[in-house]
Amino acid sequence: MSNSYRTLTRKYRPQNFEDIVSQEHVTSTLLNAVKQNRLSHAYMFCGPRGVGKTTMARVLARVINGIGDEIDGEALNQTLNIIEIDAASNNKVEDVHHLRESVRIPPQNGRYKIFIVDEVHMLSKAAFSALLKTLEEPPEHAIFIFATTEPLKVLPTILSRVQRFDFKRISVDEIVHRLEKITTVEGISIDHESLHIIAKKADGALRDALGLLDQAIAFCGDNITYKRLLKALNVVGSDHLFEFMNSVISRDTSAGLHLIYTLLQEGYDIQEFLAGLVEHLRNLYVAKQGEQMALIEASMDTKAKYFHAASTLDQTDIMRYLYLVSEQQVKIKELSQPRIAFELMFLKMAHLETLDGLKKIIKKVKNLPTNVGDFEANQTDKNEGEEVVKDVVKKKANEHSSKIQGSLEAVVEQEIETVKKTLTKPPQIKPLLGDLDFGTPSLGGPSDPKTASNTIISANYNKQDQSQSPSEEEIQTILQDASESISQKRINKELSGENKNIEQKKKTKENQKQLSFNTIIAKWPIFLKGLKGRIPKILELQVERVKPIELLDDELVLECDNQLSKQMLDQQARELSLLLKEYLGVIVRLKIDISTNKPNQAKEKNPYEFFKELIQRDPILKDIVDKLGAELEY
Repeated sequence: MSNSYRTLTRKYRPQNFEDIVSQEHVTSTLLNAVKQNRLSHAYMFCGPRGVGKTTMARVLARVINGIGDEIDGEALNQTLNIIEIDAASNNKVEDVHHLRESVRIPPQNGRYKIFIVDEVHMLSKAAFSALLKTLEEPPEHAIFIFATTEPLKVLPTILSRVQRFDFKRISVDEIVHRLEKITTVEGISIDHESLHIIAKKADGALRDALGLLDQAIAFCGDNITYKRLLKALNVVGSDHLFEFMNSVISRDTSAGLHLIYTLLQEGYDIQEFLAGLVEHLRNLYVAKQGEQMALIEASMDTKAKYFHAASTLDQTDIMRYLYLVSEQQVKIKELSQPRIAFELMFLKMAHLETLDGLKKIIKKVKNLPTNVGDFEANQTDKNEGEEVVKDVVKKKANEHSSKIQGSLEAVVEQEIETVKKTLTKPPQIKPLLGDLDFGTPSLGGPSDPKTASNTIISANYNKQDQSQSPSEEEIQTILQDASESISQKRINKELSGENKNIEQKKKTKENQKQLSFNTIIAKWPIFLKGLKGRIPKILELQVERVKPIELLDDELVLECDNQLSKQMLDQQARELSLLLKEYLGVIVRLKIDISTNKPNQAKEKNPYEFFKELIQRDPILKDIVDKLGAELEY
């Protein structure tokens, strides 16, 4: 490389207000102040890196003192009237004292002596305090220009004594336009998509964009292509992002995992990829609106891709993807295995049910019949009635002679099958036997089962040999008994539901009166024997170790010897109470207390010893420990 080579950031530093990009609100104000001779004694230029703060200070100093273009901006510091100080390395009180001494000396030529202080927020609090008096009442020939990226760190007393100008980030289109001019002058061939990649990676800083362009020229030469630029800058291209989302939408987990592997092998950073994916999903959401394509900072071809990809997605699905990625972007910084977390995030996105799929599921749920439970309940009642009829008919048939018994049973079986077919019909369909109704209210028929049964059995008996048929009186007797049995069963069922609570309460009160602590003590060993095989072995051992102490109303106080037993028994107190009811006839609430007997506590085994004892007593648990290598954690 030639010794006279200068980087693009130095070679193309603006020399006048017209060359400064995207800061018109500052340049117009300063130009008007110069023309009207309304210059302030102190200015503060605030803004992010690489947007032209120091350049603007040098251009203003050049314009104020009328310095021509023959002197480079970097050489202005060599003149006697323009003094540039780096506050990062000159931040002490002594440095400010030296500055104050220089302020007193008038300019050698020109009208003003200008002091440019870069990164002024790096000054110490004592240095700021030493500068206050000079800044508030400087000589008429002195002008201070401060530049900082962090104005919040500057003392409010300093900010109140200066004119503040806030510089904005440079847009992607403005950076691209500036880079096009520079590449044309330099004779560099580069496509529009590559310029957008450089401008987006610069993040609003033109200085960074020029540095990236210089790096790309060094890697690719005079002909910069899109694919080679991605390798040179190690930037996640839009092609990888579109491919990633296509794998998510098509649920192609194999292709997605392979893409992640390829990206990591090529040296891409997961955090950078997630940041690009967040922006990609944001662009998809904007493209879904259709009318806000100008908000997408990309070339026209890439915007067309976003518009086409967004047409196949729903806004809600995009927002759900965006939430998953942004949440993972925050968490992955603290994880020891970010790759696995990245792959899990992809699998979640791929298996996430889309909004259309959820709508179809909801629609199917809404179309389910609402009377399924009622229909099953009605079928249960009909089956009970069928069994009653069958039992009564068979009972009466046995009383007849052997001559008609076989015929009657055959008829009964045939009628039962007819009743079954009739009962299994939906509620809106009438029975198959013409206008005949069985008499079940839920089927819409008459409520008298006797009439229905009479019609069915009489009609079928007429098909048999009349000489072998029972008489009309016998049939009426059978039907009368069946009707009474069905009616009585239904009445009992209705009354049992109403009187169940009353009878239960009465029974409970009577049992509680008769129940005594001595009764519980007498039946406790029987209760312990009855627990074997009905509850887990470890719980059974804990119950065997407790002892009933007293009975307070409906609460039985049990005493255990350690906190572990109390915790386990408290969790299973309700189940044990129900099991105890089988022996006492009444529910007794269980209250577990720990024994206050200190000698017993001293003999208490630690959990490890108890676990070893349990292994010896339970062969199944011992087999599990031997084969699986289980250990106790406590």
